[in-house]
Amino acid sequence: MPIEGFSQRWKDFPDYIIGITKEIWEDRGVATLHHYYAPDVIVRSPASVVVGNTTVINATLATLAEMPDRQLLAEDVIWSGDTTTGLLSSHRLYCTATHAAEGTYGPATGKTIRYRVIADCAALKDQIYDEWLVRDQGAIVRCLGIDPKSYAAGVIAREGGFGKASLPFHPARDVAGRYLERGNDHPVGQRYASILSRLMAADIAVVGAEYDRAVESYMPGGMDGHGREVVDAFWLRLRSAFPDAVFEIHHVIGRDDPEFSPRAAIRWSLTGKHAGWGAFGQPSGADVHVMGICHAEFGPWGLRREWVVLDETAIWKQILLHTG
Repeated sequence: MPIEGFSQRWKDFPDYIIGITKEIWEDRGVATLHHYYAPDVIVRSPASVVVGNTTVINATLATLAEMPDRQLLAEDVIWSGDTTTGLLSSHRLYCTATHAAEGTYGPATGKTIRYRVIADCAALKDQIYDEWLVRDQGAIVRCLGIDPKSYAAGVIAREGGFGKASLPFHPARDVAGRYLERGNDHPVGQRYASILSRLMAADIAVVGAEYDRAVESYMPGGMDGHGREVVDAFWLRLRSAFPDAVFEIHHVIGRDDPEFSPRAAIRWSLTGKHAGWGAFGQPSGADVHVMGICHAEFGPWGLRREWVVLDETAIWKQILLHTG
């Protein structure tokens, strides 16, 4: 049913999120960001935190210039909240584009790019006012034939080198926003939160206990896999790279909607030292903040599909800025 305070053209909140995304990007309605994004919107990504819809518009134009045929295919919108405290959508997108012009990713290559994004957007009265956006940059640069570490080094060089390059997002540099909710208490969300908490507490046995033996996993870098072994390896290598980092869950949503599997969306972080061998090579001692968003679907034999999105290039940039 239509949402109170929003245009009546949208049949529900997911329809609003999917609809405005297509209108902005694929229908070239970039100017509608003046309406759909609040003037003081805060957009946080692993690479930065920016304030204001003008900055969002400029970034949108730059991306469209570099990848003019970009498509944002909505896979799911997992949401919570109400029109009093704020609605929060966790929007998972599968994106395709041609690297057709010079820009952020260097000279045009003509290569096809495929990657996922999960955007957590808080909205009221037809406007988004807080956003947490995590893009699988590792998948993008691999499509272009660049490994994430080399790409991060190139970004640092283009930004003027050590001491001048912009710093990736860190809680110490966050900007206070208006959305203060933590999600809902649906049992599916709580179940997935427990699984991630156990993984981050080195209880890797939770994979065998909670994941379907035929689990499908969609991991950073555009890496897809089947079976518990893939899940085990990913989470073990991530945690072992930051063994003492503080794991925090920031937002949890669980839903059980008609025609959908029971599903969950969780935004989380790891903050601490790069103190172990694992997904990011030799321990560097760098202070690192990892921003991640996960989606999961459950079936009769456990967690059957999992999507994990984080930005490997932002992690490497933090490590390289520390090591020089």
